[in-house]
Amino acid sequence: MTINDQLDKWDRENFFHPSTHLAKHARGESPSRIITGGSGVFIEDRDGVRLLDAFSGLYCVNVGYGRTEISDAIAEQAKTLAYYHSYVGHGTEASITLAKMVLERAPAHMSKVYFGLSGSDANETNVKLIWYYNNILGRPQKKKIISRWRGYHGSGLMTGSLTGLELFHNKFDLPLAGVFHTEAPFYFRRQNLEQSESEFVAHCVAELEALIAREGADTIAAFIGEPVLGTGGLVPPPAGYWPAIQAVLTKHEILLIADEVVTGFGRLGTMFGSTHYGMEPDLITIAKGLTSAYAPLSGSIVSEKMWAVLEQGTDENGPIGHGWTYSAHPICAAAGVANLKLIDDLGLMKNAGEVGAYLNTAMHKALGSHANVGDIRGEGMLCAVEFVEDRASRRFFDAGKTIGAQVAAALLKRGVIGRAMPQGDIVGFAPPFCLTRPEADQVVDAMVGAVTEVLG
Repeated sequence: MTINDQLDKWDRENFFHPSTHLAKHARGESPSRIITGGSGVFIEDRDGVRLLDAFSGLYCVNVGYGRTEISDAIAEQAKTLAYYHSYVGHGTEASITLAKMVLERAPAHMSKVYFGLSGSDANETNVKLIWYYNNILGRPQKKKIISRWRGYHGSGLMTGSLTGLELFHNKFDLPLAGVFHTEAPFYFRRQNLEQSESEFVAHCVAELEALIAREGADTIAAFIGEPVLGTGGLVPPPAGYWPAIQAVLTKHEILLIADEVVTGFGRLGTMFGSTHYGMEPDLITIAKGLTSAYAPLSGSIVSEKMWAVLEQGTDENGPIGHGWTYSAHPICAAAGVANLKLIDDLGLMKNAGEVGAYLNTAMHKALGSHANVGDIRGEGMLCAVEFVEDRASRRFFDAGKTIGAQVAAALLKRGVIGRAMPQGDIVGFAPPFCLTRPEADQVVDAMVGAVTEVLG
């Protein structure tokens, strides 16, 4: 029973919700949930329903809910200096300190951080910087970007184009020209079931090489990829994938953007996915874990190689023509400083690796032999369960049966939030880093109950 039906009415009459069936929501045919509080790995709605958020909001509340260390830092910054811009050399103590902290944690060859507000705008920044870079180097034709099917890089015009999921393209006239997609490193969904993991990696490399040959290496500027595919299914890469891809990019002078919006700052049990998988990016995209979503903040970390060319460009052409009003917003930067300190002080990155491994192992033990469970996969504090109609032949369910959504709904009834991922019957988990082993057991137990309810 709701305690404030007027609020629900206002919600349906006034609020445009992202990634929502707009008509059903406006008509009251789909549920709304109004969240009022949270602590640790739990959130609570206005009806007093307490839920274990095993997806950290949108894989972003990494330190957990209710951390007063961060809220106090936000309040103090707001009282001291709520805003000043970062144009033409202006900065604040918070923004300068955070930039230093980010670079102390980033791979050694990274040089500077540009701050934005969302992962989408950070990837827009990355593309602009790459185009600028190639123009300064006298390569105006080298502008195309290669992404991967099932990758997620945002939902703007360019970033929605880079995203390799149908939902973000349909009826939006995307992808834009100059964006191309290649094979996703999704071994479970390989077309040739006879391929070994190493053979599948070789296939991914061959597909990339063929695309480069078709388009011309002299026209391709960059390749963008998440260290672990996120919204496309929570898919760790097969062994050897990233070194093999990196070799192709190096050979053809194609820059690498590592989209670490999900994996950055500890989710894999390491500070960055780039170092976890031996990637050598020219740009790193950061967002969610930078502040644990206590305030909106993103960043583009620029390599030394790129930074030298950007400096050259401003010597030749004057100040760089790029910036957002809220870049390096001091309140958001203060949240980032407090958040990164908290990750260190509480040992949350280590916990993410250890309890994440426990969660994955427990999920395998509980559901690995179920007739309709095709794959259980994960890395660090990421875990996914993918369902199939027939396990032996790897025959997938008809999409209209919405098995993944049904399992997620049954899970919710048991007090746990998991996410039904797009383009497949996949339920994903990305809990806060502070998850305990008993809480991981609660997630697994609820998942077993949900799967039993839907599939027997």
